Order: sequence, then C-alpha cells, then structure tokens
Amino acid sequence: MYTALAGGVGAARFLSGLVRVVPAPAVTVVVNTADDDIFHGLHVSPDLDTITYTLGGAEHPEQGWGLQGETFAMIDALARYGRPTWFRLGDKDMATHLYRSERLAEGATLSTITGEIAEAWGVSPRLIPMSDDPIATRITVIRPDGTTEELPMQQWFVRERAEPPVTSVRFAGAEAAAPAPGVIEALEAADTILVCPSNPVISIGPILAVPGVRDALVRRRDRVVGVSPIIAGRPVKGPADRLMAGLGLDVSCVGVARAYAEFCGTLVIDAGDAHRCTEVEAVGVRAVVADTLMTDAGVAAALARHTLDAVA
Repeated sequence: MYTALAGGVGAARFLSGLVRVVPAPAVTVVVNTADDDIFHGLHVSPDLDTITYTLGGAEHPEQGWGLQGETFAMIDALARYGRPTWFRLGDKDMATHLYRSERLAEGATLSTITGEIAEAWGVSPRLIPMSDDPIATRITVIRPDGTTEELPMQQWFVRERAEPPVTSVRFAGAEAAAPAPGVIEALEAADTILVCPSNPVISIGPILAVPGVRDALVRRRDRVVGVSPIIAGRPVKGPADRLMAGLGLDVSCVGVARAYAEFCGTLVIDAGDAHRCTEVEAVGVRAVVADTLMTDAGVAAALARHTLDAVA
C-alpha cells in the first residue's frame, strides 16, 4: 500500500510515473484542496482536477493542467457581461465544476464527489481530498506603497502572476477542519508514504495543517520519503521560490529538507544537487540522488521507482 501527499502539476506527473511501477489500486493520494475557490458560482478544485485529468490520460500535454484540446468559448462570451475572466475555465473542464457544484448542493461530501469524478475518468488510484471542510490558502503581500494585503491564493498566483512579494501564508479554516474519511487510515496503513514534488508552502503545507495529518506522518517518519521540487535553486514549475524566499526558507533542496525534517526521513534530490547531500543529511534527513526532472513518462516512472527504493 502506498499513500502520497500531492498538489499541482509536479505531483500529477510523479503520480503518472508511480502507477507505471506499482499497481494503481494500491495507491491512495491525499490531495490539497486549499486552492479551491468559487468562480462564477461553481466550486473549482484545481489540484484534484489536475491529478484526475493526468491519471485519466486527458491532461493538456504542454501546460500540465486543464484538458487537451480545450476551448474557451464560454469564458470569452462571459467577458461580454463584464464579469472577471482572469481565471480561465475551459469549456470541457466546466462540466467537472458543474457536476461537483451540483453534487455539493445536493449534500454530497467533497470526498464522495471526488471518488465519483475519478471513477468517471477511469482513475484507479484512490483520490481523497485532504478534508471535506473548507480550507483556504491566504497570502499576505506587500504593495508598492508599502501597505500589505491578504489575497486568496488564486488571485495572487493567477490574476497577479505571483508578482507581489509575500510576507506570510495562512490556511484559513484549517484549525477547525477534520481530515477527510480515510486520510489518517491511509497514512497509518501505508508501507510507504510519498511526499510528491509539490510546492512545500501551498501544496504540501495545507495538507500538513489539517489536524492529525502531521502527527500521523511523524509517527511513520521512517517510511516517509519526499521528492524535492527544487533543482539547483529553482522550482521546475510554479512559484515555490517566491513563497519560500518570502517566508525565509532557503530556496534549495536543503530548504525543503529543513521544512520536512520533522516528518520525512528521506528526501530524493536531483543529480544536479548531489553536492548538497551532506547539507541535507546535516538536518537529519537522508539524501538520495536521482534524475528528478520529469521530461517524459519514462523519467517519471524511473523517479518513482528510485523514490520507492529509497525506503524499501
């Protein structure tokens, strides 16, 4: 049994490699939902959808999120009415958000709906949102005049292109939330727990903020292996560097090791960072070197195998 903590494109690609080397039904994925937001009256779950579409073989091949062959006629037509369209929802993708929103209105939980959507896309791993309760990433930024403002994550990342400098991040609602059914059980039963190459601050951070999750990982620390999303001081994709730097974290595999040291016994780092193994191990995390730049499905599968072997 394998349990993964995941969020974002890097996690989706890693998971697509993982299911090439282990039986997909043996994999449980706990997915970040603090990026969720309401757009045009619809509940959008970006990380759940990216992972679902990728494992379903339908993701956009270049950008890694959204659907291949997507069109945007609806969102372009909506602009006629003066509605904000900076968050680009595709025409085919819209069906997922409509279905999720209708089922939520009917009283179904997010975890139940996630299972239904995964089944519809032929996804064999079990996908679980980190919580059925609402949790929202809020990012405090500095404006040019020196004032600060707290923004929903998608506004900072998409509308403002992750440009305003970050001073703090919080996960609103996390303290009162409960893990979704099956989350803690999956962590306790797993032979190996994998922390995917996801943004440490806004993809993995919210999962850790759900009460009980971090404690479960600490108890299983020797079976937890992470993959650094930082290569040679830069993230492969996304704004991890701007977030880590803004919060005083070293933008490197060493910074990731420090952030994960309490609950992660082993960290896979890129071959380009092999010279930093000693620094990683100085914080109490075993370092394993592999090619972590997932340029194709074969590399992703090899990385997954290396990651599993690290705690075999």
